[in-house]
Order: sequence, then structure tokens, then C-alpha cells
Amino acid sequence: MLARFTFILLLLSNFCYSQKMDWWKHDRFGMFIHFGLYAEAARHEWVKNHERLTNEQYQVYFDQFNPDLFNPKEWARQAKAAGMKYAVLTTKHHEGFCLFDSKYTDYKSTNTAIRRDLVREFVDAFRAEGIKIGFYYSLLDWHHPDFTIDIYHPQRPSNDTAYARLNKGRDMAKYRVYMRNQITELLTKYGKIDILWLDFSYPGPHGKGRDDWESLALLKMIRKLQPNIIVDNRLDLAGVPDGADFATPEQVKPEELKSNYDGLPFETCQTFSGSWGYYRDEETWKTNLQLLTLLITSVSKSGNLILNVGPTGRGVFDYRATRALDSIGQWMHYNDRAIYNCQEAPAGYLAPAHSLLTYNPAAKRLYVHLMEYAGGNLVLKGYKGRVKYAQFLHDASEIKREENGDDLVLVLPLRKPGFTVPVIELML
Repeated sequence: MLARFTFILLLLSNFCYSQKMDWWKHDRFGMFIHFGLYAEAARHEWVKNHERLTNEQYQVYFDQFNPDLFNPKEWARQAKAAGMKYAVLTTKHHEGFCLFDSKYTDYKSTNTAIRRDLVREFVDAFRAEGIKIGFYYSLLDWHHPDFTIDIYHPQRPSNDTAYARLNKGRDMAKYRVYMRNQITELLTKYGKIDILWLDFSYPGPHGKGRDDWESLALLKMIRKLQPNIIVDNRLDLAGVPDGADFATPEQVKPEELKSNYDGLPFETCQTFSGSWGYYRDEETWKTNLQLLTLLITSVSKSGNLILNVGPTGRGVFDYRATRALDSIGQWMHYNDRAIYNCQEAPAGYLAPAHSLLTYNPAAKRLYVHLMEYAGGNLVLKGYKGRVKYAQFLHDASEIKREENGDDLVLVLPLRKPGFTVPVIELML
């Protein structure tokens, strides 16, 4: 009897998890926004760590913080135009600065020259555009006096014997209370929150993991406050039932992505360039083809892509990010049917050379993304009798087809359509 009851509970749990994740698996594409004091330094969001700056040295960025062009309505418009369905904002990054009006700290946007709760304005603006809301909250805090100095702290020592001396008087128990209080604020003051992105764990000597965060208790609190929220996998709870809802492979090359990570669906987090925060002099920006390859590859492996923008110190998207978003948006406007509600192709459908497949199980449509275009005959091996109609997705123009043994041959125009990645829609 007990075994049957346990089995029923497991089924109910799996059903609830599936329902909770349905929108996320449908939407597939989101926007990450890394914004904080580091935008003024304009040389990487880890500038405080990289340059080992003290709180006193870093204070200049707090004193100068005044993003006078901050307009989250414009951010939301750009995200929607790019085809993004959800957005995650850094409410507090490792530097400890809060973009919301927390009653537990003075280190917040409402105490700077702008004197505004930027999280509130973000939520209102993105929600008005129908975009789902996600909060990033750093488990680390390089400003808080009780956060113990560890291997990533700006004031980390050069030898292991100095940690005890440097941490004298610091109390992680007090910091955990502070962290839980702030997360409670975020999950109770802004309505329904769809995603909580907690970052990150690094267990080991002079690191921090589940015991330092009291991750199990923290996650229990989160799920009680927001029962339908989905949470990332950075609390160091691998192997714990219901310990995470999705995996977060970071800056992974498209060819290295897997269909799942320890049983979890994935959302790969990626930047336009090599930095998450605004980096004025960074030049390794991805091309439109590289960005589309990330998106299409993610969906072809039943995963999501969240693509990051780091606004400038004045609160606007860098022109290079705007240009990239515009290019993605143009492609998505005509080809989003090959992304939304799509997943890995069913077994038996092989992708032709230099192409990727996505599949919409509800519509029973298969999409062939031509990553390299070659006009003429495109052979789909083993597709004979499986396709009732073929067309280019961008303009619904028919593609003639012929059968050759067990294969289906599509006759493509010699001239490439005017898209970085043309898409063929196959009605099965």
C-alpha cells in the first residue's frame, strides 16, 4: 500500500513539474540583462574581483550611479521585437548592489542619484509586453560585511593560511538571514515571478556550496512563496529530488550542447560578446549566424537559449547589442514557427548535411534549418512517404519534391533566399 501511495505521489509530482515547465518549453528564447555598478567601470562585471578592488575603491561607482536614459519600456520593446518571450534581470550581482528597494541594505538604487526601484520598473514594463518575468540573484556578495572571504572574493589572500585571519568577525549565518530576507522581498513584492536564477555554487576548499547557502531550506522557502516558479541548478543540489528545474550550461559551444543534463532540460546562457556586463572595449562580438546557430541548435536538442544584454552606465543597450537584436528579430519574425513549441526531431528523421532539425509535435511539422545553403537537389534520406507538403517558411512558397528510392529529394532554387538561415517547413 505504501509503495502504491509513493508511486502516486511521484506521478503527481511529475505531472505538476511538466505543467510548470510547459510555458518554458514552448517559449524557448529569453533575454538575460546584467546591469549594475560595473556598467560604469565598463570593463567586465567581475571588475571588482579581477582588479581586487576594496569596498572603498568601488564606492566611486555607487556615488556616480545615475542611468539617466534608463527606460525599461524600450528594453521590453526590443526584447519582444527580437522574439524573446521571457527576461531575467540581475536584481543583485556578486558586487552586492541591489537594483530594488530592499529594506535590509542601504546599498541599493533608491539611495543613488536615480532614486528609483529599477526592478519594479523592469517588472511593470516587461509584464506590459506579455514577457514573463525572471529574477537573477547572486548568492555571492562581495560588499556584505558577513560574507566570508573565499576563492572568488576580491580580498582573497595569496595563501590558504590567511583565510581564517581575514574572516575573523565575519558570520555566514548572519549573511544567510540577509540573503533569505532579500529573496523573500523579491518573491513577495512584485507579483508572480516565473523564474528565479540563483548564481552560483563552488564547493571545495575555501569555496561555497549547499551547506553554506543552506540550499535545501532556501529552496523550500522559495517554492512555498512562489509554488509555480522554476529555479535553476546552481544551488549545489545535484541528485536531490526537485532540487532544480533546469540546467544552465554557460557559454557552451553549440556542438557541445547535450539533450539533457542529469535528467534536466537545459537553458544555455550566452553573451553577444565575451562579457555579461557592459564592456566598452571588448570586441569579440558574435555574428548573426553564430547567434542563430546557438538558438537553433538549442531548440534542436530540446533546450532553450537565454541571450544576454549588458546595458551601459546610462541605462541603454549598447549599439552593437541593438544591432544584433534587430537582426535576430528580422529572422524570428518570419521563422519563429521553427522555434516556439519545438524540440528535437523524432527518431528516424536525419538532418541533411550542414542543416539542423527542429520539430513541432503539436502541429506535426518538421523544420530543416539550412545552416549552409546550396541550391539544387536536397536529399532527405529515408523520408519517402513521410512528407505531404514542403515550403519555405519565410514566404510559404512551395518547394517541389521527388522520390528516389527511400529518399525524398527537394528541388531548391539556385539563389539563396534573403535570410542568414533559410528554413524549410515540412508537413508530415
